[in-house]
Amino acid sequence: MKIAYDRAQKAHKHDIKHEWLKENGHELIDLPLPVGDYILVTDEVAKVIARRGDKLKKMDLLGVTKVTIDTKQGLGEICNNICGPSHRRFRDEAILAQQNGIKFIVLIEHSRFINSLDDVEDWKNPRQWQYEQKIRKQWGIPKSADFMTEVVKLRAHGAKISRGPTTGPELAKAMRTIADEYSIVWEFCDKKETGCRIVEILGDNGRCLDKRILTA
Repeated sequence: MKIAYDRAQKAHKHDIKHEWLKENGHELIDLPLPVGDYILVTDEVAKVIARRGDKLKKMDLLGVTKVTIDTKQGLGEICNNICGPSHRRFRDEAILAQQNGIKFIVLIEHSRFINSLDDVEDWKNPRQWQYEQKIRKQWGIPKSADFMTEVVKLRAHGAKISRGPTTGPELAKAMRTIADEYSIVWEFCDKKETGCRIVEILGDNGRCLDKRILTA
């Protein structure tokens, strides 16, 4: 299978999955992709590459790209994309895919414990502990006191307490909402499985050449 990855990817950020793909017989080429990080190089895509040559621009591939995979390092990055400063860029990319009939699949490389949006609801944001420690110290909340109960009481008396980081339930709700609005498909995997999942999603009959990666 020939797979194209986005030329704009940060250097060495994707080395593990790229090495797996090459070791398992898949050819990788870098292209300026219009959306996402990975696409299958179909006959239609290959014809555009041959025709445009060195003049190839990312928008040249819009009409021939059917499925794209956008990989994310974990739920922390998803928080940034949906609830943080990268929201507009992520939304615009999803809209571009939707308007051009491209199936936009976001593959989240979090861990083997996160496999669905139901699992996301149970996720504990690692930034929550730091936030709680800061607020406890700032407002004199004892360690033995329930944090959320005390915060509610303080706010009821007019305390201006900053909002905490995105929680698992909040993130899951936001992911469901944006998926419905922009036709995003959420997929999950452990970081060791990413190469294999890319192959499965892009169409190698749902098979990987080396299934050992799934049980490692």
